[in-house]
Amino acid sequence: MSDTTLHTPDTLRARSEEVSAYLPALLADAQHLAATVLLGEHGRKRAGQGDNFWQYRPAQPGDSRRQIDWRQSGRSDGHYVRETEWQAAQSVMLWVDAAGSMTYSGHKDRPSKLRRAQTLGMAIAILAQRAGERIGLMNLPEPPRSGKAQLLNMARALMDPSETADYGAPRPQVLPNGSRGVFFSDFMGDITATETALTTAADRGVKGTIVHVLDPTEESFPFDGRTVFQSMTGAVEFETMRAKTLRDAYLDRLAARKAALQTLCARTGWRYYCHHTDGSAEPALLWLYAALERAR
Repeated sequence: MSDTTLHTPDTLRARSEEVSAYLPALLADAQHLAATVLLGEHGRKRAGQGDNFWQYRPAQPGDSRRQIDWRQSGRSDGHYVRETEWQAAQSVMLWVDAAGSMTYSGHKDRPSKLRRAQTLGMAIAILAQRAGERIGLMNLPEPPRSGKAQLLNMARALMDPSETADYGAPRPQVLPNGSRGVFFSDFMGDITATETALTTAADRGVKGTIVHVLDPTEESFPFDGRTVFQSMTGAVEFETMRAKTLRDAYLDRLAARKAALQTLCARTGWRYYCHHTDGSAEPALLWLYAALERAR
């Protein structure tokens, strides 16, 4: 199929309709999940350290008229917001790995790793938005923004991923200085990309968490006898007559990957959490919410 065929209006319209059909379900699941977390005094309403002037930035959709500095805006053709040191750091950037490996589910009655990551990502975005913080996706060119419109933009982007590789990699170059980051992935690919992302983030004063999303079959390796292992994109295939003999070596490599991720987080000031898709999403969200609070 040529590139021209891929981008015809009819194809784009059909894809848009397909994405729109799944949007309500994702948003409903995320909103229900977010409702399990009590915000309490999450939105900072008191003055304190970090309220000193930081910079002027162009006004964005979602900014209220009260935030606009009219004196500064009067000196130019645009509207500008006076940003304090505290406000400059109140951005939460998400990376939800949408590569082929994330679409895996070991059972028809449980969500794929991707769907669970999308739901958790949107739930934490909803909580951050309610607290007045700016939110964004690392795969979008736009900076993090506040407001409910941004939630819808993020949901659309999450449901229409452009990743076509077997394994994904975070993009550290779009993390604003002093922001907080959350990476959702199975981290099955080359760990070098994750190492680069976290060390680059740490150099910018970015703290955050990585959520290691796994299907329970990836933890137990319940395969025996003749088995054909195939990557989700079909790019890699391996057949064995004695799958059980691979179990110990596989589990050793998985344990080594977990240990490497935990060591990387400890070195960069990030936090690590492993979540399995056969469990409830609520404990993962509660842990993530608390971890982001500590990362301020």
